Amino acid sequence: MVGRDDQLESFTLLLARIEAGRTEQSMIITGLRGVGKTVLLGQFRTKALERDWVVVELEVSKNDESEFRRDMASRLRTALFELSPRARWTERFRHAAAVLQSFTLSVDAKGTWSAGLDVDAVEGFADHQNLALDLTDVFLAIGQAASEGGRGVVLLFDEIQFLNKQQLEAVIEALHKMVQRKLPITLVGAGLPQIAELAGDAKSYAERLFTFPAIDVLAPEDARTALSRPAQDEGARYTDEALSEAVTITGGYPYFLQELGYAVWTVAEGPVISRDDVLAAVPGYEAKLDESFFRVRLDRATALQRSYLRAMAQLGPQPHKASDVAEVMRRTSQNLAPTRAELINMGLLYTPEHGYAAFTVPHFDRFIMRAVPVLDVPPLRRHSRR
Repeated sequence: MVGRDDQLESFTLLLARIEAGRTEQSMIITGLRGVGKTVLLGQFRTKALERDWVVVELEVSKNDESEFRRDMASRLRTALFELSPRARWTERFRHAAAVLQSFTLSVDAKGTWSAGLDVDAVEGFADHQNLALDLTDVFLAIGQAASEGGRGVVLLFDEIQFLNKQQLEAVIEALHKMVQRKLPITLVGAGLPQIAELAGDAKSYAERLFTFPAIDVLAPEDARTALSRPAQDEGARYTDEALSEAVTITGGYPYFLQELGYAVWTVAEGPVISRDDVLAAVPGYEAKLDESFFRVRLDRATALQRSYLRAMAQLGPQPHKASDVAEVMRRTSQNLAPTRAELINMGLLYTPEHGYAAFTVPHFDRFIMRAVPVLDVPPLRRHSRR
């Protein structure tokens, strides 16, 4: 959590304002892989529970509407029981359960899957066969029940960029209604940098509903603290030269600092950790990242996608024009547009500005150059004429 005080304070303020019956923008933390977004969500969870909020956690994956409804229904069912045990349900809670039951029946009209609430569905609520309208009905019912109980519900969505446009639109529309009615349901998400644009495309008023704080690499002093403080707690210390070298190697990315610190701990005799110890740990550090953090992403790519990534890596870590990548591959931008779109959809690339693409994973260019030393572009497929 070094260097993340602003985000933690913003989250505390968000909950406090809602508790006071005021409105406050929800927030979506954005950043590249490895900057600590998921860890930050975990800290938000702890803070929310300390304030007696009900927490609904979801790691978003690419699902169709039915599966998304199932995910939401099962988690909101749990939230309803956390707000109040069934034996203490008031009329508002029974209504919320009936609305949620209607929502589940819209997944499976035959009732073979349900939320297990043992209540009858209520007609006219969450049965519109429209995801945005149905989710809004559910949020309203649960929000009213939570308000009656003097508590709040916070949705923590990780990898939020994987919501499709219809799902994101539905979530935004439902949250907008919560703000209008001043009901205690809010959302805090974490996602790749393109989520701000995706939210704006889904609903034009998303920029008024959310803030999009970006987290990036740690400042050099914070990065040094992230390594030195845990070492001090264990009776060891880094020299200034060692810390400077570690910051240079990792670029200040929190996850990389964590992995380098682990690798250094296995090679250094201590109690003083020198620059030579840091350098000696680099092969183990890179091997660990290659095997876990990087490889799992490259393994999902097709041969042509791997070639596209290799061409980008050859150009360097900065964002690149589609035409420049195509030139390296001796293809046309038009021919490679589907491949580029696929890599963006997979979460391996994002578009920081129109016409440019960049890696979502820091230092991915270095890994690609190690893992794919030769650029080998598959031949174009020729379509036979009939």
